[in-house]
Amino acid sequence: MSKTNPGNFFEDFTLGQVIQHATPRTITEGDRAVYGSLYPTRFAVPSSAAFAASVGLDPHPVEDLIGFHVAFGKTVPDVSLNAVANLGYAECRFHAPIVPGDTISTSSEVIGLKQNSNGKSGVVYVRSTATNQRDEVVLDWARWVMVHKRDTEAAAPETVIPELAPFVAPEELVVPQGLDFTGYDFVAAGEPHRFDDYEVGERIDHVDGVTLTASEHQQATRLWQNTAKVHFNVEARPDGNNLVYGGHVISLARALSFNGLANAQLIAAINAGAHTSPAFAGDTIYAWSEVLDKAETSAPGVGALRLRLVATKGRDEAMTLRGEDGKYAPGVLLDLDYWVLVPR
Repeated sequence: MSKTNPGNFFEDFTLGQVIQHATPRTITEGDRAVYGSLYPTRFAVPSSAAFAASVGLDPHPVEDLIGFHVAFGKTVPDVSLNAVANLGYAECRFHAPIVPGDTISTSSEVIGLKQNSNGKSGVVYVRSTATNQRDEVVLDWARWVMVHKRDTEAAAPETVIPELAPFVAPEELVVPQGLDFTGYDFVAAGEPHRFDDYEVGERIDHVDGVTLTASEHQQATRLWQNTAKVHFNVEARPDGNNLVYGGHVISLARALSFNGLANAQLIAAINAGAHTSPAFAGDTIYAWSEVLDKAETSAPGVGALRLRLVATKGRDEAMTLRGEDGKYAPGVLLDLDYWVLVPR
């Protein structure tokens, strides 16, 4: 009997199955430093312990997406090691800031299955929950991923597609305990724009671009312990190209959004996300945002913006999301709908 793990194929998943993922991971200051070397992030809260303390966050939290990537990476060996592609996210809520010293563990429940018409693969829907060393939930989300079948003759399961909310309702957003933006230092943060300066429907071209390199995106897969073969094994794809991890594109786009959204300090939720086209080393990534909604919170001086963050291959000054046929415009790589917390 083999002692190695070949990963789960589509026919290995069953509805209601609960998977406890190995291995717990402790977040360190090294994660903060390496994240900053991979992504051009400049948001004041994760960058400055003094700034974070001035808005009520002490000890100093790391980037929200560090927690997301670590928790997501835990699920890969069991959920998406044999993936064709990760397809999307929904109902992702950030329950508490993660600080160095926190140890993250993740579990997942299979909430949906659908075999593809070609009989060679299927879509697996899971809901994952990340907890810290005190068993407190720090993050939970749903995602769906296309997974190869081991045996194309294996019987298709009953199709179950879960009903997922189109967005996290404002009243369900979790604002970190103690967060207070009433004394917010706009000079230190880098921009003067606050909650009331943004209008629903407004689009912001973040202008700057970053060229993907093989070394950086493969370093990211190792940092987050994302062992999906398509990201670093050229033999896993017929064309011999490594797919860039979708989370790498998310973090690049989020970092680029600083120019125009520097005061979007904390991610409260990811409502939905779609990796609409593959990205490869050599592609240059740009980003633009659209304000979808605004909401008040009970925290002093804190408002919430619902944003669409779009990453593109090459800059699109027209900021086109879809063509006349309703399909995503050429070059669109990521369509991410999320809530951020900003000063009022």
